[in-house]
Amino acid sequence: MNKKMMLQAQQMQARMGKIQEEIAESRTVASAGGGAVKVTVIGGTRLESIQIDPEVVDAEDVEMLEDLVLAAVNEAMDAAQASASEKMSAITGGLNIPGLSF
Repeated sequence: MNKKMMLQAQQMQARMGKIQEEIAESRTVASAGGGAVKVTVIGGTRLESIQIDPEVVDAEDVEMLEDLVLAAVNEAMDAAQASASEKMSAITGGLNIPGLSF
């Protein structure tokens, strides 16, 4: 490998490290039920908070609330993963590099 290629590889690795840090610290917010349930995910892997509008809390219909929470969490996780993939793709030029899937 020549020096130019080594330098390019090192630069790409540094950019990827920075993007991975940004991804790990990023917050994604999603909601369900017209905003009745809002969740915040950090880095696409950790649920930070859940906010539930008291008006949707019905002891007679817990299943509906569970569905709303599940939908909001899944939406936040999907959005966070899509954002991470987009950021990494900008660096790798769309190359599928093993071990770097997000």
